Amino acid sequence: MYLNTEVKKDIFKKHGGSEENTGSTEGQIALFTFRIAHLTEHLKKNRKDYGTQRSLQLLVGKRRSFLDYLKRKDIERYRAIVKELGLRR
Repeated sequence: MYLNTEVKKDIFKKHGGSEENTGSTEGQIALFTFRIAHLTEHLKKNRKDYGTQRSLQLLVGKRRSFLDYLKRKDIERYRAIVKELGLRR
């Protein structure tokens, strides 16, 4: 499986501050980015998988909401996470 407990812990440790801090905005954005990259690769091979396509669109929308929230609350943290993850914005 592509997203197991160890991968999640690594993501949250790197972006959220600690493994237990799973609710941090930066950690959530990083997790969504990881899942979006995985689904994008899947859709390159299986272009008619419309369920996955819808899931991808929902994930992108959720990540966008988190990024908008972070931009409103703390612009420096927003800029740091966008630069660190290499997001276009």
